[in-house]
Amino acid sequence: MIAIDAKRLLGRIRELGAVGRNSEGRLIRLAASDTDRQGRDLFVGWLRQAGLDVAIDRVGNIFGIWQSPETMGQAPLLIGSHIDTVIDAGIYDGCYGVLAGLEVIKASGLSPSRPIAVAAFTNEEGVRYTPDMMGSLVHAGGIDAETVLAAVGTDGSVLGRELARIGYAGDLEPGFLTPHAYLELHIEQGPVLEREGLPIGAVENLQGISWQRVTIDGVANHAGTTPMSMRSDAGHAAARAITFLLDRAKASNAPTVATVGTIRFEPNAINVIPSRAVFTIDLRDPDEQRLQAEEAALAAYLEQLAATENVIISVEQLARFEPVIFDLRIVERIEAAAKSRGLGVRRMTSGAGHDAQMMARIAPAAMIFVPSAGGISHNTREHTEDAELVAGANILLDVAAQLAT
Repeated sequence: MIAIDAKRLLGRIRELGAVGRNSEGRLIRLAASDTDRQGRDLFVGWLRQAGLDVAIDRVGNIFGIWQSPETMGQAPLLIGSHIDTVIDAGIYDGCYGVLAGLEVIKASGLSPSRPIAVAAFTNEEGVRYTPDMMGSLVHAGGIDAETVLAAVGTDGSVLGRELARIGYAGDLEPGFLTPHAYLELHIEQGPVLEREGLPIGAVENLQGISWQRVTIDGVANHAGTTPMSMRSDAGHAAARAITFLLDRAKASNAPTVATVGTIRFEPNAINVIPSRAVFTIDLRDPDEQRLQAEEAALAAYLEQLAATENVIISVEQLARFEPVIFDLRIVERIEAAAKSRGLGVRRMTSGAGHDAQMMARIAPAAMIFVPSAGGISHNTREHTEDAELVAGANILLDVAAQLAT
């Protein structure tokens, strides 16, 4: 069997994982930042070293493209993920899939009859700019380039200006490359594979995601002199809304998950009743009807809460993505490839969002998972054993070899 260069893959994962460390050793490569530029420069250097054509579009998506005179004009197989990180990140999320894609292209014995490309999409994490999965969303036509280039970051920066500043505002129009198929290899970021002792996950679907920002306006007043019955307490209303949301998800027999990840009060003083509470909600479910039902239940509760708590509540939709069902034929190829190498495999749902859910809009797509120790990700303790990383990359190679011939 053909195989990827394990030593080179593992070495590059660690080398890229060292880029963007601050003085405390924390890994932070937010989209279009100086450390993102450093990671991009390293990746592009590897693409050129491999003899690939490097293409960069207007939103900073990077493509390394292999083609021969015989394959010119054919739609390429695209393998991709991202190299931007969250704050205090691990070294595998996104980066593993991109670097494994590069190794697939360079694998000895691979004889593709169509082009193969590897992509590093811009701002998959969505930490500095929203929405997340931004680069792949633009590439798939889900949002226009001008809108995302005007996106204002959490630090007040503008994405288009930052891409130009770091040298990654390309001249190609997003979507210039329409793939024959799309593959993404990723760490699971969850506990299922490790718990079941399986090295490979064939991802058949991906959860729908609803991000909302809720703002509750009340009246600031003295914490000691205002009777409880006369308060318009935005903080208390927020607490009730959060409790409703989380209790409902916990009580459900469905795989719905709900998270309140950020919250702030104004004026944020210990002895002042909050006049404003702002918090974010992350709702996810693999079934679109259930996700809509949860959104509707929350909206109805907030309407009732505004009346009972004497507050004003407004809701802003930050992002909304429907669940994705991946291409069954590719999922079956992943299962068959694992079995042919003697590896246990199971079909599974991705609880996290990935670039693959955007690319599935324009091409047959699927994902391969490998285990995450303890189910931990977005954390410095993120870890996958070397043997599992190599096994996943070889499954990617096997499936890519089939799709590219």
